[in-house]
Amino acid sequence: MTIELDKDTEAYLIASIKRFFAEEMDDDIGDLKAMRVLDFCIREVAPSVYNQAIADAQSFIQERAGDMGAVRYEAEFDFWKKR
Repeated sequence: MTIELDKDTEAYLIASIKRFFAEEMDDDIGDLKAMRVLDFCIREVAPSVYNQAIADAQSFIQERAGDMGAVRYEAEFDFWKKR
């Protein structure tokens, strides 16, 4: 799976990485190094985060689907019973 970011998101993340290095690591890096860090994160870290997000969503949906039995019941053929 290849993750492709739109240009605005990529530009924001590159700026954020540069700021992180400057403020947290006391190291100024340029756009090229920031792009390499972003590429590393997308290739190495993002698939694990993506997979966990999918597993969490799947679990959430399965839990909600399991609850459907309790909420789906509606009495049938009760028009004449209520009169």
